[in-house]
Amino acid sequence: MTTIMTHDELEAALRAIGAAHYHNLHPFHRLLHSGALSKSQVQAWALNRYYYQSSIPQKDAIVLARLPDTAARRVWRQRLVDHDGEHAGDGGIARWLRLATGVGLDADYVQSNRGILPITRFAVDAYVHFVRDRSLLEAVASSLTEMFSPTIIAERVAGMLANYDFVSPETLAYFNARLHQAPRDADYALDYVKTHARTREEQELVLASLRFKCDVLWAQLDGLYAAYVAPGQIPHGAFLYQAEKMALAG
Repeated sequence: MTTIMTHDELEAALRAIGAAHYHNLHPFHRLLHSGALSKSQVQAWALNRYYYQSSIPQKDAIVLARLPDTAARRVWRQRLVDHDGEHAGDGGIARWLRLATGVGLDADYVQSNRGILPITRFAVDAYVHFVRDRSLLEAVASSLTEMFSPTIIAERVAGMLANYDFVSPETLAYFNARLHQAPRDADYALDYVKTHARTREEQELVLASLRFKCDVLWAQLDGLYAAYVAPGQIPHGAFLYQAEKMALAG
């Protein structure tokens, strides 16, 4: 097709991708939010997700360096502050680390990334490389999964607090800030792609970038499900590997 979509049509197409492919639909999240996972399975999720969270500022720093004007850089650099914080112990990465330790993981082990799944590393690194190697328009568009995050945050916080006695509001404090940060960031990125995608080809690149980002998030959950739910094939060196081997041997 060569007809350029209106801004409203482009936004509707983006939201349709989220409605069909966002990772709130993944079976692993259904289990997580309904209380069907064991504490060890929740720990595996928190551990692997830390690698994603800690890589987000690297991605945003790449975008920041590529933005050509001062006003855009002022807006985008707030994302770095949100995740890295203004000082030690502040910011989204520190709050996710407190989530991980709150469910019983050792902080040094989490930060070492030793126990993460290979698919976690592969998917997250692919996202960082995508932002580095593709056009700036595609890099910005790939962040638009933030349009859908308030829904999954509401499901997650309510479900985990209701169903896990080892989870507290303090454990999930990371999500409090994201409830206003994510919509703010999504609004800016959405306006950016509407303004800068001036041809149908560029609009299709925007849609493809969002699909790619949804795939990145989905692939991480595929790995968690395969390793820790079914068929339960935990890669060598990943979290719980030795414990699982001992349980099977016994």
